[in-house]
Amino acid sequence: MRSVLGLGSVLLLSSVYLYLLSAHLPSAHLPSAHLGDEEPGEGESLSTAGAAGLKFPSDLEELREQAALLRLYQKEHSGYVLLLFCSAYIYKQAFAIPGSSLLNVLAGALFGPWLGLLLACVLTTVGATLCFLLSQAFGKQHIVRLFPDKVALLQRKVEENRSSLFFFLLFLRFFPMSPNWFLNMSSPIVNIPVTLFFLSVFIGLMPYNLVCVQTGSVLSELSSLDALFSWSILLKLLLAAGAALLPAAVIRRYSHTHLQLDGLQPNGLPERKQQ
Repeated sequence: MRSVLGLGSVLLLSSVYLYLLSAHLPSAHLPSAHLGDEEPGEGESLSTAGAAGLKFPSDLEELREQAALLRLYQKEHSGYVLLLFCSAYIYKQAFAIPGSSLLNVLAGALFGPWLGLLLACVLTTVGATLCFLLSQAFGKQHIVRLFPDKVALLQRKVEENRSSLFFFLLFLRFFPMSPNWFLNMSSPIVNIPVTLFFLSVFIGLMPYNLVCVQTGSVLSELSSLDALFSWSILLKLLLAAGAALLPAAVIRRYSHTHLQLDGLQPNGLPERKQQ
C-alpha cells in the first residue's frame, strides 16, 4: 500500500507541474490565420489560444497541428518551448505512457534533425532511467505479481548473459523481445546496474530515434505530398534507414556467437513446445 501511495504522489505532483507549465504560457502574438474564422483583437496572444490547443498527439494529424502551434510559439519563446517539450517527454517516459514515438517525430519537426536527435536520445535515456528508479523504489513486487513469467524469463537470460550483459541489453533494444516499458520497469528487479541500463538505452535506441526524428524533420519541410517523392527527401530517408540498420546488423552478428538467446521470442514470451 505504501508503494502505491508513493508512486501516486510522484505521479500527481508531476502531472500538476506539467499542467501548470502548459496552462500558464507567457504571452506571444498569434497570427490571425492560425485562429481560423475568428478575428483576433489587438494584442491577441497565443497564451490563451495555445494553452487550450496543447495536448499529447495521438496520430499524425494531431502531431502536425501541435508542431504548427509550437513553431509559432517558438519564434518568441524558444526556451519555453524547449522546457515544455522536455518536461512532456520525460513525463511520458518516466511513467511508461505510450506515444513517445510521436514525440520523437515532433522533436524533428521542432528542432531539426541533429538537435532533435540529441534531445530524443537524452530525453529517452533520462525518462527511462527515471522509470527504472521509480520501479526500484515503488514497483518491484507489483511487476513480479503482474508479469511473473516474463520477469522469470528475463532474469534467466540476464544471468546466462552476465559476461556480455551490455551487448545483451543492446540486443534487447535493437530487437525488442519485450516492450521497452517492460524492460525499463523490470531491469532493477533482475539486478541490471543502472549505469549499464543508462548506456544501453542511450545507444540502443539511437537508431530508432534517428528514424523518427528524421521523419519529423522531413514532414516539417513538406509543402505537399508530392514533395515527399523528391530525390532529396528520399535520400534523407534512405540514409536514416541505413544508419539505423548498420548497428543492428553488427549486434545481430555478435549475438549469434556470444549471447544465449534460446527461448526468447518477440514480446518476451517463451517458446512454445511442439505438440
